[in-house]
Amino acid sequence: MDLFKNIGEIISKYYIWLLEGVGYTLLVSLISTIIGLIIGILIGIYRTLPAPKNKFLRVLKKIGDVILSVYIEVFRGTPMMVQAMVIFWGFALLNDGKTLNVIFSGMLIVSINTGAYMAEIVRGGIISVDKGQTEGAAAIGMTHFQTMMRVVLPQALRNIMPSVANEFVINIKDTSVLNVIGFTELFFQAKSIVSSNLLTFETYLLVAAIYFVLTFTITRILRLIEKKMDGDKNYVVLGSQNMDANAYAREKNIGGGKQNG
Repeated sequence: MDLFKNIGEIISKYYIWLLEGVGYTLLVSLISTIIGLIIGILIGIYRTLPAPKNKFLRVLKKIGDVILSVYIEVFRGTPMMVQAMVIFWGFALLNDGKTLNVIFSGMLIVSINTGAYMAEIVRGGIISVDKGQTEGAAAIGMTHFQTMMRVVLPQALRNIMPSVANEFVINIKDTSVLNVIGFTELFFQAKSIVSSNLLTFETYLLVAAIYFVLTFTITRILRLIEKKMDGDKNYVVLGSQNMDANAYAREKNIGGGKQNG
């Protein structure tokens, strides 16, 4: 069939362009997801801080909460394509037509957008951790920062891993909007190929297949990682301070030798 023949010709003639597009797509998606997660963690920690006792600091905290809320609502409530145009050309407007580096701009735009979503994901993860654990940490003299770093965040991050992985997959697809600022990701390369060979349907069908393979493969890899992080589903907690050697041995036998102390 001409369809498969044309697709084969596109691959053989433009595979370098396609590989470059895939490389930039994965690069900006991965780095922006990591940066977005860091932004989300910082915002999540700040927004869950207890209200300071000092009146001045309490006012500053409320101002910060309002600013962060506006950031989250604006970037969650507007399309990334519009954000890309505003940030890229807004910078040019303020700098006499000088634009940012396209690669840096792409990563900046996706990172800021992802950070807005991650902030709510992380905050939800922090809230999901049982309050008794933070109260217990406070009872033994741990500061709020120590409680977050050693008790709350490790559990929260484990709980939100599926959501973080999902954001990574979404970013792989959403980077296609960066073609409006000339970022040479996969969709931009597809447009360039179409303008060269005029095989619109065949080119975009091939690119759609590439996007599917990327997202499908990465989703499966991330699920395997999540399963590894989950560990054994059936286990018993051993090593209680009230447990003597005989009781320890009995529980070990009942648990099939699996220990989680």
